[in-house]
Amino acid sequence: MTAERTTLIRERLQAAFSPQALEIIDESARHAGHASAGGAGHFVVEIVSDAFRDKTAIQRHRLVYEALGDVMHSEIHALSIKASTPAEAGL
Repeated sequence: MTAERTTLIRERLQAAFSPQALEIIDESARHAGHASAGGAGHFVVEIVSDAFRDKTAIQRHRLVYEALGDVMHSEIHALSIKASTPAEAGL
């Protein structure tokens, strides 16, 4: 299920942002046993896209949450986001 979650997250973010770089790290195993997770995973997303140009950190996070939609309520328990523009990432 974990690989499927990562694939789903990747597909949603690629479709929404056409990122120049995208890394998804599944940290679910580090949080095994958290009853509050309800079987959902813990992920770190590092994404670089022109879509984040002229956006604040909060706006960038909201865009990522919107792109993930229902996945945020079913497959993801915790999500850490680093969203930057190509210029900020040195690309």
